[in-house]
Amino acid sequence: MEIPFYLSFREFENQYYNNLEKWFENDQNTNETDFLLYLKSIYKPYLCYNFSEDRLQADAMIQVKNFFFPYHENFGISFNINHSNAKKIKTGINNVSELKTISMMEYAQHILDRIHHYFQKNKISMKENETILNYINHYEIITAKEKTGYCPDYNLHQKKLPFLKAFLPHFGSTVDMALYRNFYFSVVRIADFIDFKLKAVESFELSIYSELRSEAMMRIHMRNQTFLTVCN
Repeated sequence: MEIPFYLSFREFENQYYNNLEKWFENDQNTNETDFLLYLKSIYKPYLCYNFSEDRLQADAMIQVKNFFFPYHENFGISFNINHSNAKKIKTGINNVSELKTISMMEYAQHILDRIHHYFQKNKISMKENETILNYINHYEIITAKEKTGYCPDYNLHQKKLPFLKAFLPHFGSTVDMALYRNFYFSVVRIADFIDFKLKAVESFELSIYSELRSEAMMRIHMRNQTFLTVCN
């Protein structure tokens, strides 16, 4: 069962018990803890643990491959000096890629741009009963290779579909910055609500706060171990 992804804390809170009821209707062999763990799985990727303030904070970022032409290339031109008149010979330009971390708003805009580029390139338009959402998981669109620019990871893209379904416009070519800001400030409140409910069912050790704090401490421990190994 797919529970809507909410960009607003107020909407998330207001619909909590309605969605919980639907969850039980879909599967009677379940409980509220299972429901909360499902919610945790879709909101946790947009959060991180803040050591200095001992709390959760928004971290709505994603890594993508970024293809570009390096500045040090000679643009693929060489000269044949065996002729009196030198001839330019194109040997091709090799692009390179790097992993780049971008915000989910920038990622969503990139996906929106890809969809519109697909329409323009193929000289087609959406059908009467379709919206942008019909194309957010279109394999050819998401995996299309360009000479430069971002290249999404299709498997990682699958995990971001709930957010994209909630955030991308049904029509138009620009994402809503105000809507994204609302989500950025709401996601911590949503996480705190989920954790409060997990504490109420005596499962706080499974909370978003506990897991992200533990993961952050583990990363620090691993960095310290690596540093000590190098020093020794």
